[in-house]
Amino acid sequence: MEVIFHEKQEGSLCAQHCLNNLLQGEYFSPVELSSIAMQLDEQERMRMAEGGMTSAEYRTFMQQPSGNMDDSGFFSIQVISDALRVWGLELILFNSPEYQILGIDPINERAFICNYKEHWFTVRKLGKQWFNLNSLLTGPELISDTYLALFLAQLQQEGYSIFVVKGDLPDCEADQILQMIRVHQIQRPRLIGEDAALRDQRYSQSSVPGVEGPQSYDESPMLDEDEENLQRALALSRQQIDMEDEEADLRRAIRLSMQGTVQQRGFRDAEQRARRLSCQ
Repeated sequence: MEVIFHEKQEGSLCAQHCLNNLLQGEYFSPVELSSIAMQLDEQERMRMAEGGMTSAEYRTFMQQPSGNMDDSGFFSIQVISDALRVWGLELILFNSPEYQILGIDPINERAFICNYKEHWFTVRKLGKQWFNLNSLLTGPELISDTYLALFLAQLQQEGYSIFVVKGDLPDCEADQILQMIRVHQIQRPRLIGEDAALRDQRYSQSSVPGVEGPQSYDESPMLDEDEENLQRALALSRQQIDMEDEEADLRRAIRLSMQGTVQQRGFRDAEQRARRLSCQ
């Protein structure tokens, strides 16, 4: 559905995509996140300097690369946490004993941030439905309320760290619209790599004589009820046009048939008059 903001993966900027998909807009750029990371680096340097700038620990720290960002575009949980703090949002570890003791049902939360092997992505509630906004997918993936807890449990089993986003998220158009309508997902989004492979396969099949590739490809896997109604209306309209065209063709055929009958009758009358004259 077009109204849902979904940044797709570029390079290793998954932290940026995760934040922007969470906030539903282009709120952060690599430059802004790099600035936050450098501020964190400076704060850590100042803390290490308190033990003496000539100490072995300080010299070792200064020789190490930044733990908050790297050249590929990766940003740490500290950078993400500081970026969200600007919006009054806080991250709490979902699988921590302190949070689990509270016994909160996941469907009563608003959003989660998930991380595994330096990849970040957002799971967020928009309107009354949950969506997986992973930047590695071709589009948002609808998650049912009954499947949400199982989905999060599966991520934990696979080694993901999951953080609950606490606080009031900024208003967004998708949340407002999806409060009024529900989305139905016809086709699950694929991973971007799979999508590219399928396009290449379809192109190679269409290039081979006698081999036809798939005739259609659904780029937008979600349709809301209004869009479905619109498609049905268009289909009915096309059927009505076809029926009207058939009726028009039938009327033209009848008129031509009647004209032919009248002409034949005229020919027969003329022929009979000619015969009577010849007999006289």
